[in-house]
This record gives sequence, structure tokens and C-alpha cells, in this order.
Amino acid sequence: MIQDAARAGRARGTTPRESDDAQRRAELGGFLRARRNELSRSEVGLPPRTRGGDVGLRREEVSYLSGVSGTWYTWLEQGRDINPSRQVVDAVARTLRLDASAHSYVLALLGYSSPHPQQVPPTHDAPPSLQRLLDSWADPAFALAPDWAVLAWNDAYEQLYPGIATAADDDRNLLWLVFTDPYVRALLPDWERTSRRFLSEFRAETGPRLGDPAHGMLVERLSAASAAFRAGWESRDVQRFASRERLFQHPDVGLLHLEHHQLALSDHPEIHVVAYTPMPETDAAERLARLCAL
Repeated sequence: MIQDAARAGRARGTTPRESDDAQRRAELGGFLRARRNELSRSEVGLPPRTRGGDVGLRREEVSYLSGVSGTWYTWLEQGRDINPSRQVVDAVARTLRLDASAHSYVLALLGYSSPHPQQVPPTHDAPPSLQRLLDSWADPAFALAPDWAVLAWNDAYEQLYPGIATAADDDRNLLWLVFTDPYVRALLPDWERTSRRFLSEFRAETGPRLGDPAHGMLVERLSAASAAFRAGWESRDVQRFASRERLFQHPDVGLLHLEHHQLALSDHPEIHVVAYTPMPETDAAERLARLCAL
């Protein structure tokens, strides 16, 4: 079917790329028109129309409220071959009261990246659905807040690291535990490398929070408690997360070869789920089973 569409496009004198662009422009026009026709006039400070009541805006009203030329906005809805700037798209999105999903959709149709997410304050409350998800997994898993506070975990993770259940609320932070808990240091045979890797990932993720007082307090606490953290923080290493092999030297079942994964929840993107799975061609699955049986 794709080849047939390409041949049809060539017959009309258009390339597949031009055909795709035309479809996206047409979808954009239809989408903006639908949102304009369903928007409440009172929501944007306009009086009801004599006919039609409070629902629906005219094109010229959208263009005026957005600070955009009426002709330019009309061309947008008509799917004309124009290239609106990011500022124009953002202004129209604000006028039409598009939520984050709809705003991202419009930007994607025009080839722009999604809007920057609003900074979400760190939460220390895990949704019940998240705890149920973790409990359904046999392998160790836990959830992290934006400030790396551990929000929830499953039984397998508690077997791997029993201290997670007894840590004080203020100390139940992954970085704090890695840099201050002797049990964690003994659990990680490559602690020096792993702790520095965690620190570089933490810095990469929390850069936008550098002005947050809570972030500053956490860094100050860790700097005072750990010379290793202080040295690593001053190095200013930054690294994005990547799935990788992790080693754990557990006192009861010995060396565990696990793979470290990180996932984001669609409905709570500020929360990251960390999951450990057995590395293939190792005895990690058997050792994990023994650990959970304990």
C-alpha cells in the first residue's frame, strides 16, 4: 500500500515526503478547527454570540487573541504550505487552551519538539497503582521521585536491600543510601564506579532544580556526610542513564549479575521505576529465587 501511495503521488507530481507534509498540514487544520469550535467563549473572556451561544470562536477572534495575522491563522486551518514559527504555534495553543498532550500533538505535526514540561515539585507519595505494579513483579524494583527519594518498592527489592524498609523518611533517598549506608557499600563490589555513575546521572536529571532549596539542602547534607560525594559533586560529571549490568554481592546468596532498567510512568512522568532483571547466561535468576524464598 505504501508503494501504491508513492506511485500515486509521483503520478500527481508530488513526492512521498510532500504527500506526508500535506497530510500533516490537513490534520493540523482540522484539529485547530475542532478545538476552536468547541472552546467556551467565556473561558477566553469573550461574550456569547447572538447565534451559537457561548461555544465556538471565530477565526479572527483566535488570531486576535493569539497576536497572529488573521490571514496567517486562516492559512493554518486551511492546511496551506506555510511554516509558522514556534512562537506562533505556542500562542495559538495558549488561546485554544490546549493541554500538554494537545500542545505536543500540534507541535509534532509541524516538526517541533514537545514543550518543556512544567517543573513538578518532588512528591513523596506513590500512587496506589504504582505499588500494585511493583508488587506484581518477581524481580527487585523500586520507584524514585525527581529528587531520588525512594517512594515505593517490592518484596524482592527489600530482600536485596533490607534497609530500605527501616530507613528514616528523610534518609530514604537513593543517593543518601549509596553514599552513607555501609550495607549498600558492601552490597556493591564496584561501589566506587557505581556511586560516581549514579552521581553523574543525578546531576544530569536534577539540573533544572539547582535553585530549589530542597535540592540544595540534600546536596549540603551529602557533602557534609560523605567525602566521596563531595569529591564527585565537585567534578561536575554529567551522564544520561543507560540500561547496564549491575553487580550485587549479597551476604546470603552471593554474587548477583542483574540488568538495571529505568522506566517513566506515562501518567506520572516525574516518577521513575527502577527494575533489576537477571542477566542472561548467569545463575542470577536462581539466586534471586533463593533470595526471595528467604
